[in-house]
Amino acid sequence: MKPTESHTVPELLTPIRLQEYGVGIFNAVQTKSALKKALKKQYITVNDVIATTATFVNGGECIELSISKEVATKKKLHFQLQVLFEDDYLAVIHKPAGIVVSGNSFKTIANALPQNIKESNLPDATTPQPVHRLDFATTGILLVGKTSSGIRALNKIFENREIKKTYYAVAIGEIKNRGKITLEVDGKKSQSNYTLCESVPSEKFGKLNLVKLEPETGRRHQLRKHLSYIGNPILGDKEYGIENLILYGKGLYLHAYSLKFIHPITNEEVYLTDDFPQSFKKIFIQLK
Repeated sequence: MKPTESHTVPELLTPIRLQEYGVGIFNAVQTKSALKKALKKQYITVNDVIATTATFVNGGECIELSISKEVATKKKLHFQLQVLFEDDYLAVIHKPAGIVVSGNSFKTIANALPQNIKESNLPDATTPQPVHRLDFATTGILLVGKTSSGIRALNKIFENREIKKTYYAVAIGEIKNRGKITLEVDGKKSQSNYTLCESVPSEKFGKLNLVKLEPETGRRHQLRKHLSYIGNPILGDKEYGIENLILYGKGLYLHAYSLKFIHPITNEEVYLTDDFPQSFKKIFIQLK
């Protein structure tokens, strides 16, 4: 089978395992899981030798992906996204509620990115790829890699917890001014710090609180589980809310507000925000 895509490895400072280096270098194999599957199915060669998950690259190798056109062809998802920032290495977008970041379904942020993000001019430019996740119902700021090296570097700063994420939520009920929640999530250590910003009375919910959230870890549904655990579930949370206080049909009041990190390529400090949804502004005066 003729190769459908090829990539030449630039000079590397140290050898790196192919299953780490290869994330994002091929349009048809964009994620870690897809890369592993392609290796297992022997779709990838390095210098004409079939590669495995144990293969390392040192620099100068020719990596080829051989996959049938029927498998490689993907339909384009035309779904407009708001781009908050982009350069040749990365982009930041607003994720609306009601769409998953990535996965097996067609309607995903990942599938919409190529139609919304400018193609990088760099030699290792690849299909833009989200480097972290937000829940289906969560709105807010989402970081995207545009080059193979950029994606690897951004994955690394997330793994090393070198990126500061700030969320805001509308929490129900009486709540302390600030606190630290350390409930384990899925058997793993987890920590979320919260600060009360504003409270308003509510006939149905008693009190609605604008809460600033700064997660120290990134477990699945961590913020939702943590606020539910202390008795202050997020407004609109059908899964972790209090049964008689669940708000239906208005969405989840959880917003990823900001990201702060050192740009992995330029070494400049990056601080980006995504404005509050109108649903938050309708409740709290200070946001108007």
